[in-house]
Amino acid sequence: MKTTIAVLTCGLFAVCAQSQTTTTARPRILGIDHVSFYTTQPDGVKKLYGGTLGLASAAPVEPGGLVRYMVGKQWVGFSAAPDSKATNRMDHVAFTTDNITAMRKYLIAKGLKVPAIAGRADHGLSFSVNDPEGHPIEFVERGKPETLSAPSDSAVSRHMIHVGFLIRSRDAEDSFYHGLLGFRLYWHGGMQSGETDWVAMQVPDGTDWLEYMLNQTEHQDLRLTGVMNHISLGVVDMKKAQAVLESHGWKPHDGEKAQMGRDGKWQLNVFDPDLTRIELMEFKPVEKPCCSEFTGPHPSE
Repeated sequence: MKTTIAVLTCGLFAVCAQSQTTTTARPRILGIDHVSFYTTQPDGVKKLYGGTLGLASAAPVEPGGLVRYMVGKQWVGFSAAPDSKATNRMDHVAFTTDNITAMRKYLIAKGLKVPAIAGRADHGLSFSVNDPEGHPIEFVERGKPETLSAPSDSAVSRHMIHVGFLIRSRDAEDSFYHGLLGFRLYWHGGMQSGETDWVAMQVPDGTDWLEYMLNQTEHQDLRLTGVMNHISLGVVDMKKAQAVLESHGWKPHDGEKAQMGRDGKWQLNVFDPDLTRIELMEFKPVEKPCCSEFTGPHPSE
C-alpha cells in the first residue's frame, strides 16, 4: 500500500512539475520585428528611406502610423512627432515571437504586469511592456503573410540586424533582457581598449541583437540621442552598398563615410531629417574586433 501511494505521489508530482514548466517556459524570441520612430519631416523620411535607401513603402498597421518602410520582412515605421522639441525620436522596438499567448503567460508568471493581446491591421497579434529603464518593448506574433510588393533590386538591405538605444544601468537591463528573456552576449567594446561603451545582446533564437549604448551624459540633445537610438541595416559588401546609395543620388556629408568599426565590421552612417542614425553594417567582420571576441553566430541576408 505504501509503495502504491509513493508511486502515485511521484506520478502526481511529475505531472504537476511538467504542467508548471509548460506554463512558465519562455517561448522563442526570433528577432527584430520592427522599430517605430517619430518624425517632424515625413517628406524627408520618404526621400531617405524610399529614395536613398531604396526601400519599398507600405501602409501603416499601428494607430497613428504614417508609413512603413520594408527591410525584407521587417519594417521601420514612422508617426508624427507629438512634441517637436522632444530630444528622443524613437517610439518603440518590437521583437517577434512564435507564441504571443505563451509569451504573455510567461511574463505574467515572472511578475510583470502585461496588457491584453491586441490585434493589428496586418492580422498580427501583439502587446507591449516597458523594460527596467522605461523603453517600450513590443512582442509580435505575425499573422498570415502580408501581400506586399516584391523587394526592390535597388534596396540597400533586406535585413535589419540590430537596434540600439541609450542605457543607464547594464545590470538593470541585463536582469530583463538576459535574465528574463534569455538574450545572450554577442560582443562588447568601447572607444578605448578596456572600456565598454556598447554591449550587443542577441535574441535567444536568432542572430539579431539589441545594442546597449552606455556611458553617455545624463542630458542629451537631439543629435546625440539620434546617434545612440538607432537601427542597423545589414549588407554583404559595403562598397557595393555605397554604390547603391550613390546611384540613388546620395552624396556623403557631415562625416557620412564608410569606416571600420571597433568590432571589425565595415560601417556607414546616414541620418534622417530628425537626426536619427541609420547604420549600414557588413554582416561579418573582416578584421579582428577590439575588446572582445564574438560569442554568437553572425547574421546573414
